Amino acid sequence: MTPALLKKLLSFGVVGTVGFVADAGVLTVLSTRLGVNVYLARACSFTFAVFVTWMLNRKWVFKSSTPRTTSRTNEYISYLSVQIVGALINLGVFSLIIFLFPKFKAYPVVPLAFGSIAGMFFNFMGAQIWTFKQKPATGAGER
Repeated sequence: MTPALLKKLLSFGVVGTVGFVADAGVLTVLSTRLGVNVYLARACSFTFAVFVTWMLNRKWVFKSSTPRTTSRTNEYISYLSVQIVGALINLGVFSLIIFLFPKFKAYPVVPLAFGSIAGMFFNFMGAQIWTFKQKPATGAGER
């Protein structure tokens, strides 16, 4: 892994941490303070966290001086799609570990960590390859 890619991955992790705090904060306020159904509150908090991380990733981690291949709306939709698949991968890995190793039910943070890592790597690759894809630079001799 190149130093530039490692820096980008670590920055992506920092943004993910900010997203987690935003997610947890909105979830807590909606469900415990405002009495919103916990599942509806979770849907709202997830959507908010995805928006926050999209903005931060767009402006910091995947900042670009060249045009992107899509509009902001389409970029956000692709980012949201990647995040949803990443969340499903996270849940799938979590569930698979508990299924294969039932003793981890007593220590759910272990499968949670593995699921989170799997989801994060998928989300990073999706953001890198698909969501924040840039238009190729044209050379001086190209027409």
